[in-house]
Amino acid sequence: MIKEFQNEFRFLSNFFPCRIDWEGITYPSVEHAYQASKTLDQKERRQIANLPTPGKAKRAGQKLEIRPDWEEVKIPVMESLVCQKFTRHSSLKRLLLATGDQEIQEGNTWKDTFCGVSLSTGKSRNELGEILMRVRRELQLQTRSGVNARSSKVSC
Repeated sequence: MIKEFQNEFRFLSNFFPCRIDWEGITYPSVEHAYQASKTLDQKERRQIANLPTPGKAKRAGQKLEIRPDWEEVKIPVMESLVCQKFTRHSSLKRLLLATGDQEIQEGNTWKDTFCGVSLSTGKSRNELGEILMRVRRELQLQTRSGVNARSSKVSC
């Protein structure tokens, strides 16, 4: 089991640097794009894209006026961004595929029970871990049976 996105598994983090093109703007990480997606204001999205670190993007995302449909779209948005990360960056795709069938959890000390697993409480929805495992299954299917194979939930 992968319990944390540290050391050799750091690449699984949404904070890991990789170019993401999302709705007409290029972002330096999945975290930047995810946080920017909380708003429909293009100016605010571009400001987040230009922030120097994913941590600053996360803090900026906490101050946005959240779009009215965010609760309905946040998981599909994250899934699309994670798909892009691992389909457009072949080195990251190879690393994800190399995790085999291990369970993936984003264990954390900041008590995030939505994206990950709070290591202090054990509480979890582990949405990011679940998304990573769905994307990995999709990529495994594509690798085994050709480029256009599709699993039931993810379309990378």
